[in-house]
Amino acid sequence: MKVAITGSNGFVGTKLKNDFPDFIAIDRKDSVDEIVKKLEGVDVVINLAGATILKRWTPEYKKILYSSRIDTTKKLVQAINQSDIKHFISTSAIGIYGDDFLTTVTQDWEAQASKSNKPTTIMRFGIILGEGGGALSNMLTPFKLGLGGNIGDGKMIMSWIDIDDLVGIYRFVIDNKVYGTLDATAPNPVTNKEFTKALGRVLNRPTILPLPEFVLKIIFGEASSTLLSSIDVKPKTILDVGYKFKYEDIYSSLEHILIK
Repeated sequence: MKVAITGSNGFVGTKLKNDFPDFIAIDRKDSVDEIVKKLEGVDVVINLAGATILKRWTPEYKKILYSSRIDTTKKLVQAINQSDIKHFISTSAIGIYGDDFLTTVTQDWEAQASKSNKPTTIMRFGIILGEGGGALSNMLTPFKLGLGGNIGDGKMIMSWIDIDDLVGIYRFVIDNKVYGTLDATAPNPVTNKEFTKALGRVLNRPTILPLPEFVLKIIFGEASSTLLSSIDVKPKTILDVGYKFKYEDIYSSLEHILIK
């Protein structure tokens, strides 16, 4: 099976390349005609393109966030609709359940993906945990130094997923021809307080220094909503079709990532 991937050098894309070695990379700068050419002989297209979310959302950067997702997906779908691929899997995020700029981005992102005339799956990512990237890489240094703690009161819900399960869901969705929109999150969301306690336990470090919400707002501005929002999502669709999670609880996920 041959797979084409946009965003292949990102955290998720790098992991997927290991699982799907027969792949071709689609660059954001490729024209529609160039993409059509690349899709010859391709079975599945995985769309991961998108600039990083956790960066201060200036007016200029908002344009980059939007274009890197919506415009890139629009061009990709135009090429897909001229191709003979069998399955299109596009990315979204559980931020679609929120009420901020990211919500608008994800809504428009999914709308573009839905214009595909091939069988399509839209994966709404939760907070991805794994070695070498994702949300966890930004947290480890202060926690290892014993400077970690709850964000604010720690009550916000974190709907997370282990990177190994995310890759496993891709494989399951492809092998079992699962189409439609699904939430790519673990079955057991946690509060930030529960996450903090689990991470401190795995690292054997204290977690007594809370991070005030206003500090995040000063650093990230409007983008701090991605860290402060509380989104409780269960992966009903993927469970209903029979996927078995390797890491259902936060401690087992963090333990396998951090303890070697």
